[in-house]
Amino acid sequence: MLRIHAAIREGKYPNCNTLGRELEVSPRTITRDIEFMRDRMLLPLEYNERHFGYAYTEEVESFPSLQITEGELFALLVAEKALQQYRGTPFERRLVGAFKKLEQSLPDTISLNLAEWEQSISFRTSAEPLLDLAIIDTLAQAAARRIRLRLTYRKPGSREPEIRVVDPYHLANVNGDWYLFAFDQLRKAIRTFVPARIVKAEPTGEIFPRPRRFVLADQLRDSFGVHSRQGDFNVVLRFDPEVADYVREKRWHPSQTLKELPEGGVELRLRLGSLVEVERWVLGWGGKAQVVAPPEFCARIHRAAERLMAGISPPSP
Repeated sequence: MLRIHAAIREGKYPNCNTLGRELEVSPRTITRDIEFMRDRMLLPLEYNERHFGYAYTEEVESFPSLQITEGELFALLVAEKALQQYRGTPFERRLVGAFKKLEQSLPDTISLNLAEWEQSISFRTSAEPLLDLAIIDTLAQAAARRIRLRLTYRKPGSREPEIRVVDPYHLANVNGDWYLFAFDQLRKAIRTFVPARIVKAEPTGEIFPRPRRFVLADQLRDSFGVHSRQGDFNVVLRFDPEVADYVREKRWHPSQTLKELPEGGVELRLRLGSLVEVERWVLGWGGKAQVVAPPEFCARIHRAAERLMAGISPPSP
């Protein structure tokens, strides 16, 4: 729209076809932009039949600045605070640049005491992931440009890395941790890779077709985190009254249902494709959560509790 505005100010009488060719978009897109400029930004735009193009019917000194409400500005500040946990990543410079542009576009009528907001809002993560920023940047660019990669990857528990050739579909931050969802050429299936375990990421020079059927939400629908489907499990958990409020206050999984129990406890039901991540979560409640179903999950928690007890030294007399 700025380019359209400049062309009109220069007296070029642009029309949808000439603008479309110049900006490399369809004439329909130009039509929508002009309608937005005229109807929403209230610019005095009119089609000039004599010159076969658009012109202003009265003087327009400058392009209207970004219109933003106090509530929207507050939301932007919250978003900027949330992004502070990614300071030092390859995204920092781009994000800072975007916020500066927004700041410069704000109308003068918005006047707020941002210092007070700075002191009253913050975000904190207890465990910051350790990342090789160059690798993260390589993964992000490869996923955006559909470039096949050769990864030197170390699996959990393995000392020696192995070579994996992958098509990077999506780089996602899930619960504060980064994951690469990619098609593994060797295994002919979508696999999840942890960037912190990637020793080296090298472009192969090949371009891969991005499948239309890949949707991250579908990929993670039955997962409690990012773990791949291993089956179909109807998980039933019961929480003691002293921790029940913490369970009620969050949406832990799209499939969850809650049932109130006598004495203030709560029952949580989940439909999952894997028990790996929910097992760690249950153990983190320190005995305040009881597994009711399925039986194999009860057995897993029992074995894990036995291993924990075996690793704890008896208290001194």
